[in-house]
Amino acid sequence: MENIKKNWYRYVVEYVGITIGTIIMALSLNLFLEPNTIAPGGVTGLAIVIKKIIGIDVAITNLAINVPLFIFGLIVLGKAFGAKTLYGTFALSFFIRILPSGNLVNELLLAAVFGGVLMGIGLGIVFRFGGTTGGTDLAGAILNKYFPNFSTATFMMGIDLCVVTIAGIVDKKLETSLYSVIALYIIVKVIDLILEGLGYAKAFFIISQYPDKIGNTILEKLNRGVTVLKGRGMYTGKDRDVLLCVVNRSQVTKLKEIVHQIDKNAFVMVADIYEVLGEGFKEIKTTG
Repeated sequence: MENIKKNWYRYVVEYVGITIGTIIMALSLNLFLEPNTIAPGGVTGLAIVIKKIIGIDVAITNLAINVPLFIFGLIVLGKAFGAKTLYGTFALSFFIRILPSGNLVNELLLAAVFGGVLMGIGLGIVFRFGGTTGGTDLAGAILNKYFPNFSTATFMMGIDLCVVTIAGIVDKKLETSLYSVIALYIIVKVIDLILEGLGYAKAFFIISQYPDKIGNTILEKLNRGVTVLKGRGMYTGKDRDVLLCVVNRSQVTKLKEIVHQIDKNAFVMVADIYEVLGEGFKEIKTTG
Protein backbone atom coordinates (compact mmCIF):
# COMPACT_ATOMS: atom_id res chain seq x y z
CA MET A 1 0.00 0.00 0.00
CA GLU A 2 2.87 2.37 0.86
CA ASN A 3 4.49 1.73 -2.55
CA ILE A 4 1.19 2.50 -4.31
CA LYS A 5 0.91 5.81 -2.46
CA LYS A 6 4.52 6.66 -3.25
CA ASN A 7 4.07 5.87 -6.95
CA TRP A 8 0.83 7.87 -7.06
CA TYR A 9 2.60 10.89 -5.57
CA ARG A 10 5.49 10.53 -8.02
CA TYR A 11 3.18 10.41 -11.05
CA VAL A 12 1.29 13.50 -9.86
CA VAL A 13 4.56 15.42 -9.42
CA GLU A 14 5.79 14.33 -12.86
CA TYR A 15 2.62 15.39 -14.66
CA VAL A 16 2.48 18.69 -12.76
CA GLY A 17 6.07 19.30 -13.82
CA ILE A 18 5.28 18.53 -17.47
CA THR A 19 2.27 20.85 -17.27
CA ILE A 20 4.37 23.73 -15.92
CA GLY A 21 6.97 23.12 -18.62
CA THR A 22 4.41 23.21 -21.44
CA ILE A 23 2.89 26.43 -20.05
CA ILE A 24 6.30 28.13 -20.21
CA MET A 25 6.85 26.78 -23.74
CA ALA A 26 3.45 28.11 -24.85
CA LEU A 27 4.24 31.57 -23.46
CA SER A 28 7.54 31.57 -25.31
CA LEU A 29 5.80 30.73 -28.57
CA ASN A 30 2.85 33.10 -28.13
CA LEU A 31 4.74 36.16 -26.89
CA PHE A 32 8.18 36.01 -28.51
CA LEU A 33 8.79 33.44 -31.23
CA GLU A 34 5.61 33.13 -33.33
CA PRO A 35 4.86 36.90 -33.60
CA ASN A 36 8.36 37.41 -35.05
CA THR A 37 8.35 34.26 -37.25
CA ILE A 38 11.32 32.90 -35.30
CA ALA A 39 11.18 29.14 -35.83
CA PRO A 40 13.85 27.45 -33.68
CA GLY A 41 13.44 24.01 -35.23
CA GLY A 42 11.07 21.25 -34.26
CA VAL A 43 7.40 20.75 -34.97
CA THR A 44 6.47 24.00 -33.23
CA GLY A 45 8.93 25.85 -35.45
CA LEU A 46 7.39 24.22 -38.52
CA ALA A 47 3.94 25.18 -37.20
CA ILE A 48 5.06 28.81 -37.01
CA VAL A 49 6.19 28.65 -40.64
CA ILE A 50 2.89 27.07 -41.73
CA LYS A 51 0.92 29.78 -39.95
CA LYS A 52 2.96 32.38 -41.78
CA ILE A 53 2.15 30.73 -45.14
CA ILE A 54 -1.52 29.73 -44.84
CA GLY A 55 -2.66 31.07 -41.47
CA ILE A 56 -3.42 27.78 -39.67
CA ASP A 57 -3.17 28.13 -35.89
CA VAL A 58 0.07 26.86 -34.32
CA ALA A 59 -1.81 24.71 -31.79
CA ILE A 60 -3.76 22.90 -34.54
CA THR A 61 -0.68 22.27 -36.69
CA ASN A 62 1.23 21.03 -33.65
CA LEU A 63 -1.43 18.39 -33.02
CA ALA A 64 -1.92 17.57 -36.70
CA ILE A 65 1.77 16.68 -37.06
CA ASN A 66 2.53 15.23 -33.63
CA VAL A 67 -0.45 12.89 -33.17
CA PRO A 68 0.18 10.86 -36.38
CA LEU A 69 3.91 10.98 -35.55
CA PHE A 70 3.14 9.61 -32.09
CA ILE A 71 1.00 6.77 -33.51
CA PHE A 72 3.70 5.92 -36.04
CA GLY A 73 6.26 6.01 -33.22
CA LEU A 74 4.24 3.49 -31.21
CA ILE A 75 4.16 1.17 -34.21
CA VAL A 76 7.88 1.50 -34.97
CA LEU A 77 9.36 1.98 -31.48
CA GLY A 78 6.80 0.34 -29.21
CA LYS A 79 5.82 2.09 -25.98
CA ALA A 80 9.12 3.89 -25.52
CA PHE A 81 7.58 7.36 -25.69
CA GLY A 82 4.37 6.40 -23.89
CA ALA A 83 1.67 8.40 -22.19
CA LYS A 84 3.86 11.33 -21.12
CA THR A 85 4.66 12.20 -24.71
CA LEU A 86 0.99 12.13 -25.66
CA TYR A 87 0.10 14.25 -22.64
CA GLY A 88 2.90 16.74 -23.35
CA THR A 89 1.79 17.08 -26.98
CA PHE A 90 -1.84 17.81 -26.11
CA ALA A 91 -0.91 20.05 -23.16
CA LEU A 92 1.35 22.21 -25.32
CA SER A 93 -1.33 22.69 -27.98
CA PHE A 94 -3.94 23.41 -25.31
CA PHE A 95 -1.88 26.11 -23.62
CA ILE A 96 -0.86 27.67 -26.94
CA ARG A 97 -4.57 28.01 -27.63
CA ILE A 98 -5.74 29.47 -24.30
CA LEU A 99 -2.80 31.58 -23.10
CA PRO A 100 -2.44 35.23 -24.15
CA SER A 101 -0.57 36.00 -27.34
CA GLY A 102 0.97 39.11 -28.86
CA ASN A 103 4.32 40.62 -29.68
CA LEU A 104 5.99 41.81 -26.47
CA VAL A 105 9.10 43.05 -28.26
CA ASN A 106 9.68 44.36 -31.76
CA GLU A 107 13.42 43.72 -31.74
CA LEU A 108 14.23 40.34 -33.33
CA LEU A 109 17.34 39.77 -31.22
CA LEU A 110 15.43 40.28 -27.97
CA ALA A 111 12.65 38.01 -29.20
CA ALA A 112 15.17 35.29 -30.12
CA VAL A 113 17.02 35.55 -26.80
CA PHE A 114 14.07 35.72 -24.42
CA GLY A 115 11.97 33.33 -26.49
CA GLY A 116 14.88 30.89 -26.57
CA VAL A 117 15.47 31.17 -22.82
CA LEU A 118 11.80 30.57 -21.99
CA MET A 119 11.51 27.71 -24.48
CA GLY A 120 14.67 26.11 -23.09
CA ILE A 121 13.39 26.40 -19.52
CA GLY A 122 10.05 24.86 -20.49
CA LEU A 123 11.58 21.99 -22.46
CA GLY A 124 14.16 21.40 -19.74
CA ILE A 125 11.42 21.06 -17.12
CA VAL A 126 9.43 18.69 -19.37
CA PHE A 127 12.54 16.53 -19.94
CA ARG A 128 13.44 16.70 -16.25
CA PHE A 129 10.13 15.08 -15.35
CA GLY A 130 10.49 12.34 -17.95
CA GLY A 131 8.24 13.78 -20.66
CA THR A 132 8.61 15.07 -24.20
CA THR A 133 6.36 17.05 -26.52
CA GLY A 134 6.91 14.79 -29.53
CA GLY A 135 8.55 16.68 -32.35
CA THR A 136 12.03 16.16 -33.69
CA ASP A 137 13.21 13.84 -30.92
CA LEU A 138 10.47 11.38 -31.85
CA ALA A 139 11.00 11.88 -35.60
CA GLY A 140 14.75 11.43 -35.14
CA ALA A 141 14.26 8.19 -33.22
CA ILE A 142 11.93 6.84 -35.94
CA LEU A 143 14.37 7.71 -38.73
CA ASN A 144 17.23 6.19 -36.75
CA LYS A 145 15.30 2.91 -36.68
CA TYR A 146 15.37 2.77 -40.49
CA PHE A 147 18.78 4.38 -40.97
CA PRO A 148 20.92 3.13 -38.06
CA ASN A 149 24.13 4.53 -39.55
CA PHE A 150 22.95 8.01 -38.53
CA SER A 151 22.27 8.87 -34.90
CA THR A 152 19.01 10.27 -33.56
CA ALA A 153 20.81 13.53 -32.71
CA THR A 154 22.01 13.83 -36.32
CA PHE A 155 18.46 13.53 -37.65
CA MET A 156 17.18 16.02 -35.06
CA MET A 157 19.81 18.56 -36.06
CA GLY A 158 19.06 18.03 -39.76
CA ILE A 159 15.32 18.53 -39.25
CA ASP A 160 15.86 21.62 -37.09
CA LEU A 161 18.20 23.19 -39.65
CA CYS A 162 15.66 22.55 -42.41
CA VAL A 163 12.94 24.28 -40.39
CA VAL A 164 15.22 27.23 -39.65
CA THR A 165 16.08 27.57 -43.36
CA ILE A 166 12.44 27.39 -44.41
CA ALA A 167 11.56 30.11 -41.90
CA GLY A 168 14.00 32.49 -43.59
CA ILE A 169 12.69 31.63 -47.06
CA VAL A 170 9.05 32.13 -46.04
CA ASP A 171 9.75 35.43 -44.29
CA LYS A 172 11.99 36.47 -47.21
CA LYS A 173 14.64 37.60 -44.75
CA LEU A 174 18.02 36.01 -44.09
CA GLU A 175 17.87 37.62 -40.64
CA THR A 176 14.92 35.42 -39.69
CA SER A 177 16.96 32.26 -40.23
CA LEU A 178 19.92 33.71 -38.36
CA TYR A 179 17.83 34.75 -35.37
CA SER A 180 16.16 31.33 -35.42
CA VAL A 181 19.61 29.73 -35.17
CA ILE A 182 20.39 31.97 -32.17
CA ALA A 183 17.14 30.91 -30.50
CA LEU A 184 17.86 27.23 -31.23
CA TYR A 185 21.34 27.51 -29.72
CA ILE A 186 20.01 29.22 -26.58
CA ILE A 187 17.30 26.58 -26.20
CA VAL A 188 19.84 23.74 -26.28
CA LYS A 189 22.12 25.46 -23.75
CA VAL A 190 19.29 26.29 -21.35
CA ILE A 191 17.99 22.71 -21.55
CA ASP A 192 21.48 21.48 -20.56
CA LEU A 193 21.48 23.95 -17.68
CA ILE A 194 18.10 22.74 -16.41
CA LEU A 195 19.01 19.06 -16.72
CA GLU A 196 22.61 19.21 -15.48
CA GLY A 197 22.57 22.23 -13.18
CA LEU A 198 25.11 25.02 -12.80
CA GLY A 199 28.76 24.10 -13.04
CA TYR A 200 29.42 25.08 -9.45
CA ALA A 201 31.98 22.35 -8.69
CA LYS A 202 35.52 21.79 -9.90
CA ALA A 203 37.44 18.53 -10.21
CA PHE A 204 41.19 18.67 -9.58
CA PHE A 205 43.60 16.08 -10.95
CA ILE A 206 46.96 16.53 -9.23
CA ILE A 207 50.24 14.81 -10.13
CA SER A 208 53.01 15.55 -7.63
CA GLN A 209 56.12 14.11 -6.01
CA TYR A 210 54.37 14.58 -2.66
CA PRO A 211 50.89 13.06 -3.09
CA ASP A 212 50.51 11.93 0.52
CA LYS A 213 51.36 15.35 1.95
CA ILE A 214 49.02 17.17 -0.47
CA GLY A 215 46.21 14.68 0.13
CA ASN A 216 46.47 14.89 3.92
CA THR A 217 46.55 18.70 3.82
CA ILE A 218 43.39 18.77 1.67
CA LEU A 219 41.64 16.44 4.12
CA GLU A 220 42.73 18.57 7.09
CA LYS A 221 42.20 22.11 5.77
CA LEU A 222 39.37 21.73 3.26
CA ASN A 223 37.58 18.72 4.75
CA ARG A 224 37.22 17.25 1.25
CA GLY A 225 37.75 13.65 0.24
CA VAL A 226 40.70 12.73 -1.95
CA THR A 227 40.95 9.66 -4.18
CA VAL A 228 44.28 8.20 -5.30
CA LEU A 229 44.33 6.98 -8.89
CA LYS A 230 47.20 4.87 -10.18
CA GLY A 231 48.95 6.23 -13.26
CA ARG A 232 52.16 5.73 -15.22
CA GLY A 233 54.16 8.29 -17.18
CA MET A 234 54.59 7.17 -20.78
CA TYR A 235 57.90 9.04 -21.17
CA THR A 236 59.54 8.05 -17.86
CA GLY A 237 57.79 4.70 -17.48
CA LYS A 238 57.45 5.40 -13.74
CA ASP A 239 54.32 4.73 -11.71
CA ARG A 240 52.73 7.88 -10.28
CA ASP A 241 49.85 8.58 -7.94
CA VAL A 242 47.18 10.92 -9.34
CA LEU A 243 45.03 12.71 -6.77
CA LEU A 244 41.38 13.36 -7.60
CA CYS A 245 39.50 15.91 -5.51
CA VAL A 246 36.16 17.66 -6.13
CA VAL A 247 35.56 21.03 -4.46
CA ASN A 248 33.07 23.86 -4.71
CA ARG A 249 34.00 27.18 -6.29
CA SER A 250 34.79 28.91 -3.01
CA GLN A 251 37.52 26.34 -2.32
CA VAL A 252 39.25 26.46 -5.72
CA THR A 253 41.79 29.17 -4.81
CA LYS A 254 42.56 27.57 -1.45
CA LEU A 255 43.26 24.19 -3.07
CA LYS A 256 45.61 25.81 -5.59
CA GLU A 257 47.46 27.49 -2.72
CA ILE A 258 47.82 24.19 -0.89
CA VAL A 259 49.33 22.48 -3.94
CA HIS A 260 51.62 25.44 -4.71
CA GLN A 261 52.97 25.61 -1.13
CA ILE A 262 53.82 21.91 -1.07
CA ASP A 263 55.00 21.34 -4.64
CA LYS A 264 55.53 24.27 -7.02
CA ASN A 265 56.27 21.82 -9.83
CA ALA A 266 53.05 19.84 -9.46
CA PHE A 267 50.95 19.19 -12.57
CA VAL A 268 47.33 20.23 -11.98
CA MET A 269 44.26 19.86 -14.20
CA VAL A 270 40.98 21.59 -13.31
CA ALA A 271 37.66 20.54 -14.91
CA ASP A 272 34.10 21.87 -14.60
CA ILE A 273 31.62 19.51 -12.96
CA TYR A 274 27.95 20.11 -13.75
CA GLU A 275 26.52 18.01 -10.94
CA VAL A 276 27.97 16.28 -7.89
CA LEU A 277 25.88 13.85 -5.87
CA GLY A 278 26.79 12.21 -2.62
CA GLU A 279 28.57 13.00 0.64
CA GLY A 280 29.47 16.66 1.06
CA PHE A 281 27.38 17.74 -1.94
CA LYS A 282 23.78 17.24 -3.08
CA GLU A 283 21.68 14.34 -1.88
CA ILE A 284 21.01 11.63 -4.45
CA LYS A 285 17.28 11.72 -5.20
CA THR A 286 14.78 11.56 -8.04
CA THR A 287 11.89 13.84 -8.98
CA GLY A 288 9.50 11.54 -7.15
